[in-house]
This record gives sequence, C-alpha cells and structure tokens, in this order.
Amino acid sequence: MKLFCAQINPIVGDIEGNAQKIIDIAERAYKNSADLVLTPELSLWGYPPKDLLLKKYLIKNQNKILNKMAKYIFQKYGELSITVGIAEEIQDSFFPNLYNSIAIISCGKWSVIGRKIILPSYEVFDEKRYFRSADKVSILTKNCGGKDWKIGITICEDLWVNDDIEGRGKHKRNPIEEFKAKKIDFLINFSASPFTIYKQEKREKISNSATNLLKVPLIYINQVGGNDDLVFDGNSFITDENGKIIKRLKSCSEEYIFWDLSKKTIPLETIQLKNEIESIFDTLVLGVKDYAKKCKFSSSLIGLSGGIDSALVAVIATAAMGKNNVFCYSMPSKWNSESSLIDAQDLADRLKINLNKIPIHEIHNSFESVLLESINFQLQGITNENIQSRIRGTILMAIANCNNHLLLSTGNKSELAVGYCTLYGDMNGGLAVIGDLYKTNVFKMCKWLDSNESIKIRKHYGLPLKSEIIGEKILNKPPSAELGPNQFDSDSLPPYSELDQILKGIIEEKKDLNELEKEGYAKKLVLQIISLIKNSEFKRRQAPPILKLSTQSLGSDWRLPIASKNK
Repeated sequence: MKLFCAQINPIVGDIEGNAQKIIDIAERAYKNSADLVLTPELSLWGYPPKDLLLKKYLIKNQNKILNKMAKYIFQKYGELSITVGIAEEIQDSFFPNLYNSIAIISCGKWSVIGRKIILPSYEVFDEKRYFRSADKVSILTKNCGGKDWKIGITICEDLWVNDDIEGRGKHKRNPIEEFKAKKIDFLINFSASPFTIYKQEKREKISNSATNLLKVPLIYINQVGGNDDLVFDGNSFITDENGKIIKRLKSCSEEYIFWDLSKKTIPLETIQLKNEIESIFDTLVLGVKDYAKKCKFSSSLIGLSGGIDSALVAVIATAAMGKNNVFCYSMPSKWNSESSLIDAQDLADRLKINLNKIPIHEIHNSFESVLLESINFQLQGITNENIQSRIRGTILMAIANCNNHLLLSTGNKSELAVGYCTLYGDMNGGLAVIGDLYKTNVFKMCKWLDSNESIKIRKHYGLPLKSEIIGEKILNKPPSAELGPNQFDSDSLPPYSELDQILKGIIEEKKDLNELEKEGYAKKLVLQIISLIKNSEFKRRQAPPILKLSTQSLGSDWRLPIASKNK
C-alpha cells in the first residue's frame, strides 16, 4: 500500500476552499501512484470550528461538497482514495447531533470510516458541546496489491489514554486496548493538536505506548497553522512497529510525504526536533502570520517603546510579515527617557522597519487642563499614569483603523496575570503576541535571538545576521513602563525571577497558598499575587486573543469568574 500523508493548513469554516486544497493534494498523490491520501482531523472544516458546527446550512453544504469532490476525484484520478475529516450528522432528535468523523472518498462516492470516541473538554477543547462519542473502534479494510489491509482509525484524543504520560488521569475507555484483538496492520491517528511547550515529546511517547501495545506501525497526521489563539505546529510523524520514529514532517509548515509500506523504509531525510525556544519562536511567528492572513491584514502596527517586550514583538512581526509590512510608532511623554527613544530607533534601524514619532505630552497636558477646568478634577497618581497609556492606545487604534493595520499588543504573561497593564491603553490590539510568555522567558528569548544559536532561524526569516537584534541596551535596561518619574516595575512587583515562579505555580500547576508556603515563598507575597490575579480578571476578559504556548494560558482556556471570592 502506498500512502500520501498531507499535513495541511486549512481555514476554519472555509469548507469549499479546504476541499479545493485537498483536491490539489490529490493531484500530487496521483503523480506518486498513491493508493490512499491522509489528511488531518476535521480537515474539511479546519479546527476548531466551534459554533460554526451549529449552523445547519454549513453541514448541508459540506455534504454537497463531498459529493462533488467524490465525482471529480474519480473522474480525474480513478481509484485514488482520500480521507477527510468531517462533521457527520446524526439522524435523530437528540443533541448534540454530530460525530467528529473521518470519511473516505473512493470510486466516486464517500462514506464514513471512523468516529471519534474520546471527546476532550479541558484547556481549549469543548467537543462535548458539539459531538457525540462513538460507541466502538473503527477499522478500514482496503485491498491493495492483492492484500486486504486492516487499518485502525483513531482521531486525536483517542490516542491520549496513558495517564502516566498524559497526566490528566485515565479516560473511562481505552480505544487502543480495544484494537488489540482486531489484528490490524497499522494504526492512523488523525489529529488537530495545537502546540504547547513539550507537547511533541508527549505525542511521541503516547504513540510509542500504542505501538508497543499493538506491535504495528503508526501514522500521526496533524494539522498545521494558526487559528485565532491556537497554533497547530504539524510535526506529524511515522513510527515503525517498535515505536521508533522513522520519519518526522516539518514543524510550522505544510508538508507532504509518500510512504510505500511494502518497502518499509522512507528515503527522505529525517527532520530533527527543534529545541524549546526555537519551537516557541516558530510558533509565535506562524501565529502572527496566519492570524493576519486569515483575518485579511497585510500589515502590522506596534507601539515601540524601547523596552524589551515591544522589541520582541517587533522581531516576531518582522519574521512573520516582512520588514516592509511592520509599522511602529514611538510616543514619548514627559516621563520617557531619551535613551528609550534612541533604543527604539536603533532596533528599528537594525530590523529595517518603519518607525515614526508622535510626542504625547501636549495631548496629556490638554487632558489635565480640560478635566481641571470642566469638573475641577485633577489627574494624579495611577489615574494620571493610565491616561498616558490610553492616549497611546487611542492613537494606535486610530492609525490601525485608517490603514487597516493589525495592531499587535505587546504585554507579556506576567503583566496580564497581575494586571500590570492598562485597559484601553497598552492592552489595545487585535492579537496579544507574547501574552503567554512570562517576563523571564521574554528575556530568555531575546538573549537567544542575540546569540549565535539563533543564526539558523534568523537566516530562515530574513532577520539580521551580522549584528545583535535586540541589543545590550534593551536587554540590560531595568523593566519600566515609564509612566511616572523614575518609575520601575520593581516599585510595584517583586523581581520577575521570583514573581514568575509563583505565577507559574498558581496558574499552570494549580498550587494553593499552603503548597507555595512549603516551597519557601512568603505568605504575604503569595496572598498579594493571588489577589492581583483575581482583581485583574475583568481586564483579561477584554484582552485581545492570546497566542497559546503553555498548558494554561490566560486566554480562551482560562475560565474563572470575575465576581468571586477565593484565596
């Protein structure tokens, strides 16, 4: 049997466009004499389609398109078979009335060959809102080369059943165990698995566990591309019957691979896994690139302060959209140091991106005057500081509206967690690029970018090769929003090296006060941080989408109430 594995980047809801993408792939597969083409979970819809699945006309349209695809592919490519991920309607009166299914297009017709059993409802996943769970495992029998091949069909979470690796506890069912008695020839996992740090390592361990149990090869075919706050990294792979990886597809790009099972080897060079920081950078670049493209933005806008956060976002935007499509504005107030303006300009010069300056001190003065004269209200303290941020946010939004730029928010995870950000000010934007990256990791990534270790990635994205990118001045500058005289982050917050460890403990590891105290953190400090997190919930609800990197971002997978009592 000759397989053609297609790691594709669909657009959510563009059923017709995704169908055409799959048809184009069929031509490649046909030229390679393939028997069966594999595409990822819900490949006809893009993942996650969310409440688009509730639109009945889209389900009807999907079925019409499947009929057209089946006829066209048979006329053009004969007996070539193609798997596609679909939403299968259930003909009864109960809700939800869909299966998350895999269909096969073959000989002018299409039919369902597999249905998802394990429906995730954790982190960003909410599949039980839309789908019903299948009641049995699925096997496709396909005759090729005079042999009937028995192919086990699993869909994403159906493979994630080893609690020692996965860590969330056992599911009530184990589809992999159920395949044991079926004597399959190989197993396919059709996936739409978004990137999180260390996810690929877990995928490969989970797959190894399945192959060790079943003693058959496994093909893991994953979606690639950014969809809103999620970035799907691809990283599809094939293992032999012993669980050894015999081929990896590229991360963060569409790719295709041809595999003749009778030869048992793949004559293509194996792609090595990238290190953690390189994987994160690639993910952020793809997230920005696809968010802009799929939302029809061709350029981005950044408030460039001369600080490290906006510097990193500028680098990511340049890598994602090209230097000619990144527009930056420096907006100094009376509290900004001259060195910050110089640092911003130097960074823009190194990246060769557009930078203009709009001083805001006169605008700020007019706010003070109008409020004082009209209602005898004097701007002072944090209110006065926030007005500066909101002036900048208003200016950036106006420029973005006028030029159809995608305004990129530059706040990091540490700031979003404790509310060290201004609603309708620096939180303005269409996408929060580094909102799932702690401040200490922002520094780590910037130091990596300026090191020789990043040369390969710099070359790949057309970034400067012969000089530093971020620069020592920005790297060594004490963090400050410069919203007041001699104001620094450390005036209000503990050192980020300490703050980030506590935040990670609370947010991602779900530790309580007692656990953190046992680790040596002062009770008063922990309670302060818990309070800051809780009291900032209303801000996060109004933040732009945050590109997800961790198992617990502060975006769509963070679901705490605003009005609550907790410690």
